[in-house]
Amino acid sequence: MDWDHLRVFLAVAREGQLLSAGKKLGLNHATVSRRLDALEASLGSQLVVRRPAGSTLTAAGERLLEVAERLESEVLGISEELRDVTAEVAGTVRIGAPDGLGNCFLAAELGALVALHPGLVVELVPLPRIFSLSRREADLAIVLEPPEDGRLVVSKLTDYSLGLYAARDYLAREGVPAGTAELAAHVLVTGVEDMAYSSALDYGALLEKTPGRKFRCASVVGQLEAVRAGTGIGILHDFAVNGDAGLVRVLPDVAFRRSYYLLSHPESASVRRIATCREFLARRFREARARFLPEADGG
Repeated sequence: MDWDHLRVFLAVAREGQLLSAGKKLGLNHATVSRRLDALEASLGSQLVVRRPAGSTLTAAGERLLEVAERLESEVLGISEELRDVTAEVAGTVRIGAPDGLGNCFLAAELGALVALHPGLVVELVPLPRIFSLSRREADLAIVLEPPEDGRLVVSKLTDYSLGLYAARDYLAREGVPAGTAELAAHVLVTGVEDMAYSSALDYGALLEKTPGRKFRCASVVGQLEAVRAGTGIGILHDFAVNGDAGLVRVLPDVAFRRSYYLLSHPESASVRRIATCREFLARRFREARARFLPEADGG
């Protein structure tokens, strides 16, 4: 079985289109189609149903995908074993993370990692989105809830806290609520409930069930900017606020605590560039504990 043909098959399976698979591999559409034809002929079975709107795997294609992914992992592992341990950490690592964490913490932190390893390319992609670690759509993922099954390696990164915040100018104009009942007199900045992708985001129910005016924004960063601009009162991540003097914590007794987990594929443990990123993330989250849990550290 030709490895080059398998690489094309893997790209088509992951991209869902011959054209985008070709772009990812640096091949033209005709070459992708020809190699896929050759693979199907060698196996005597149709692997992909090709349609104008996209390609889908047949039952045989699904079976081959499992084998091809195992082979890919073996190839990656062997490459790492043969690599000189003194060689530069290089290559691309894609990390999926919730948008608030990605924008308010990881973007700056991962820049420092890239500065340490000039040959390393880090791709930070927002979640939620449909992704598969086994299909190499992401190498590492940070999630709010660990999966209950599957072969993924799960490690807890940190707990983090959230609270109610408002801009100083807003409170000067509208007054400071003395209790949750008084929130009804304020504009409440919330998420968009039907776009909440995890049960861990249920803290927004406090504001949704409170009568009064609402401003909804699906993005965590959007909510932060709306509160900062004086739109109203919202539940914000303490690490995103990060001591912003323009924001004030209101009703300190109203607090929430959630967790972040790091997911990786077991067969990527020996891939040096992925292991380097995983170790860097674990260390930086430990070092930044006071930012994620300021109340626990007396902040």
